[in-house]
Amino acid sequence: MELTRKAMLSGLLAGAVAGCARSAPGLKIGFIVKNPEEPWFQDEWRFADMAARQNGFTVLKIGAMDGDRVLTAIDNLAAKNAAGFIICAPDTRLGPAIEQRARVNDLKVMSVDDRLVDARGRPIENIPHVGISAADIGALAGRMAVEEAVRRGWPLSETGILRVSFDGLETARERTSNGRDAAVAAGVPVGNVHDAPQRTTDTEGGFNAASPVLTRAAMLKRWIVLGMNDESVLGGVRAAEQLGLPAQDIIGIGIGGSGSAEAEFSKPALTGFYGSILLSPRRHGFDTSLAMYRWVTEGVRPAPVTFTEGLPMERSNWRTLLAAQKA
Repeated sequence: MELTRKAMLSGLLAGAVAGCARSAPGLKIGFIVKNPEEPWFQDEWRFADMAARQNGFTVLKIGAMDGDRVLTAIDNLAAKNAAGFIICAPDTRLGPAIEQRARVNDLKVMSVDDRLVDARGRPIENIPHVGISAADIGALAGRMAVEEAVRRGWPLSETGILRVSFDGLETARERTSNGRDAAVAAGVPVGNVHDAPQRTTDTEGGFNAASPVLTRAAMLKRWIVLGMNDESVLGGVRAAEQLGLPAQDIIGIGIGGSGSAEAEFSKPALTGFYGSILLSPRRHGFDTSLAMYRWVTEGVRPAPVTFTEGLPMERSNWRTLLAAQKA
């Protein structure tokens, strides 16, 4: 009788321990992004699926372009018995609502790319985050541009900086303002800086923003073009080219290392799009999904904040860098 009681007690304890963490078979993890059509988010999802295949869980991929869709997506994940989710929200100020909805639905949550903030604009420390140091990435783009200008023998006093800006998004503002500041610190006169505010963050938006600014500043014949992403910079470069500036008088440094950058580097002749700062969708997709998986199954909470680095990419190394990313 005593042996039977001990056996039953052991079984109950084992069951309780097993119930503290969810097992991998049937495990579902959500991955919500703000713009599912962008190549960056497509790559994040692709690497998240890779992590899932290697570890035996499923990624539920959802696009949510506004706050209502974000909250509905979280509820839907709970209805599908997901254990947690990773999110790049369309508005970082949705942080408190996302945190509350995750708590109500008993879902673990991590943010990626853009860090969630509270009502006062302060980062929500309780939500683990994997992101890009926008300030460091932007500064790297600015330094890279000036180094190339010096290599070409440009007089910095006669060099313009076209800052294709989208200041409504904090990440974009940090990237472009720190790129500008790095270039100015390296010797480009602050009076040679010209802002070109975008309405959209694609190539067309960059082109439309840059054209009138370059026309007004036609006295400058050599330009550094900085922006929040490859597409914004490419729009600025195209505007400069349309005004008759040759490729050797334009240095566009994008951010992302996207398909737009690949297309420019693949062209046989030099273009005004000189380089890009390659970011890692693998780390933002694969690593975050694996971290969530371990949090759910092993109880290992992710680091509070992880910032990934960027790599300077140009014609001489882009194939090597991209091959390493996709390996």
